[in-house]
Amino acid sequence: MKQIINLAILFNLLISYAVTMQAQSKTQWSSDGKGIFSLSKNALVKTNVLTGDVDTIIGALALNKADLFKKMDNYSWNEKTRQLLVFANTARVWRYNTKGDYWVFDDLSKKWHQLGKSRPAQTLMFTKLSPDGKKAAYVSEQNIYLEDLKTGAIKALTTDGNRRMINGTFDWVYEEEFACRDGFRWSPDGKKIAFWQVNAAGTKDFMMMDNTAGIYSKPIPVEYPKVGEAPSAVRIGVIDLASGKKTWMDIPGDQRQHYIPRMEWAGKDEVIVQQLNRKQNESMLFLANAATGKAFSIHAEKDAAWIDILPSIDDDYSYGGWDWLDEGKSFLWVSEQDGWRHLYRMSRNGKESLLLTKGNFDVIEIAAVKEKEGYVYFYASPDNATQKYLFRTKLDGSAQPERITPKTQPGTHQYDISPVADIAYHSFSNHKVQYVTEAISLNTHLDNNGKSLVQEAVNKVSNLTSPLEFFKVKTDEGVEMDGWMVKPENFDPSKKYPVVFFVYSEPAGANVIDRFGVGRNRLYAGDMRKDGYVYVTIDNRGTPVPKGREWRKSIYRKIGIVNIDDQAKAAKEVFKMGFIDTSRVAVWGWSGGGSATLNLMFRYPEIYKTGISIAAVAFQLTYDNIYQERYMGLPQENREDFVKGSPITHAKNLRGNLLYIHGTGDDNVHYQNAELLQNELIKYNKQFQFMSYPNRSHSISEGEGTTKHLSTLYTNYLKQYCPPGGR
Repeated sequence: MKQIINLAILFNLLISYAVTMQAQSKTQWSSDGKGIFSLSKNALVKTNVLTGDVDTIIGALALNKADLFKKMDNYSWNEKTRQLLVFANTARVWRYNTKGDYWVFDDLSKKWHQLGKSRPAQTLMFTKLSPDGKKAAYVSEQNIYLEDLKTGAIKALTTDGNRRMINGTFDWVYEEEFACRDGFRWSPDGKKIAFWQVNAAGTKDFMMMDNTAGIYSKPIPVEYPKVGEAPSAVRIGVIDLASGKKTWMDIPGDQRQHYIPRMEWAGKDEVIVQQLNRKQNESMLFLANAATGKAFSIHAEKDAAWIDILPSIDDDYSYGGWDWLDEGKSFLWVSEQDGWRHLYRMSRNGKESLLLTKGNFDVIEIAAVKEKEGYVYFYASPDNATQKYLFRTKLDGSAQPERITPKTQPGTHQYDISPVADIAYHSFSNHKVQYVTEAISLNTHLDNNGKSLVQEAVNKVSNLTSPLEFFKVKTDEGVEMDGWMVKPENFDPSKKYPVVFFVYSEPAGANVIDRFGVGRNRLYAGDMRKDGYVYVTIDNRGTPVPKGREWRKSIYRKIGIVNIDDQAKAAKEVFKMGFIDTSRVAVWGWSGGGSATLNLMFRYPEIYKTGISIAAVAFQLTYDNIYQERYMGLPQENREDFVKGSPITHAKNLRGNLLYIHGTGDDNVHYQNAELLQNELIKYNKQFQFMSYPNRSHSISEGEGTTKHLSTLYTNYLKQYCPPGGR
């Protein structure tokens, strides 16, 4: 049966899955690389990417599970074994819904099978079928289980799991800071399983308190290693499924002074492991024999600041996988050793390393590897750090990188590239153009009708002005920063307007990106332009933009110093534009941006008159070890840097109007930050306003009416203390 589907709707559906599902969320391409599989009206279909033709693979009548699909969060289809794996009835684990129930539909037998029926409901995590489709493995309550799909027999592969001994998944801090969630891997031949084991016995609990659960408060313990505390011990094991024998990989070094953020199979007999030292400025790669555990080093690298692991650069790696080349004889690697983030081709033994992306620019992300064609596709933007384009270069290092994205399409691009065909889903936007999606041939950048929806959208707005302007400022130190600005409606340059600065400023995020929707303040209840505000954001040194290693890592051991000084000096340059009312200057931010807001209010009170700080780290020594030690070093060696960069140190300088907001159930930035800062402000008789949201997490999104209440609070405070309108 065939039908035609709207490709834009289909692509947006795929994007929404990638955002909300997390586990197994990659596009499921057909083996010929021309189609993708998806569920539509409870039927499994294959859509030809270029023509839009839809073939029904399994009809709704055969699947016959309407109630299950209503609760579905994700699915995967194995074209070879003809098995559909459905993830449903899911529940949140820290950030994402990664536990729930799994069902398998076998298209050959036309039967459904619920996995883990003897396990507690809603506890299965990261279920993966064996390569031959005969078995399934999953995590439930910190143990790994193996299930025979024919007999339904379930075998516990680990039995020591508990809140302190975690098999096949991770503790809070590994998930939050290394994007490590799925903690086990099938071997290519399906005879073994390699897994992480986290021993959190030596990690202290941070006790959160739920005062809304009942008449008595409910303590919630979280294994949370604060900065300065040793990491949980982590090791890699391999289970032989026939014998049940576990072999631990003999990775050298103290397990409580190292991290293992990456592990994958390197063929059927070896695993490859990346280890970081405690400071995260030394990376070591090991190949370990799966049968004996013997490991040998193949590569070591150091950085004077820190080393970014691949999942922080390329989100695909968060779901597992290693880009092996030449049947496992070499692999892709990322390094900043020459001052720029580049791709290298490294031999399996680590003795040979070939630079692939030559030039003074950063690789933003890997898009695809086409070994048969001899290319690796990647994103970069050598001339404009606010944008993102597709490039490719030869895997043998014989050519300079070539840009694939047409130069007539300025903005931010994303491609979902077929693994074997010259086809891609292409998504684009810039600050003028709403998101446009199209299915194209990579060679022509045109669809099946010889058109480009993206180019047509760009042409339509080419002569239109935008209320948002990108600009650059250069400080008296010679530091040039990118920013954007939204001016009021009916702007009159002869008048003076209030300005609201939106900040983040830390190494975990950037704000100045040329994409649609940038410049919109989601917390403001109303229209800032119509009300008469100038809205500005600026990316300081240390933000993760493609401007080279020196830009990004100049903030090392100086969070709360370099970023704050850059922001303040940039604000002074904005004032020179002549239309800013310097008596009405506001600043706001969330999380790291909340911390920056506090520091700007305390350290530069002559500039910033009103601040709204949400979920801020008030004292750096309260945050987790992986993040804080990566960027700041060890407090045992340089505690003064942590103190100097913390807002609480400068709280006595508050002169302006401060609204401080925090959720009491924040497992990320603990509510203790709020109480510590309040004590300091009280000590110096500094008047401020404070709002706590009971049992809300870092996002302050739970509970009926929360989002509207927060937005109303934010807007009313801003209007009261930083009144809108030109004067």
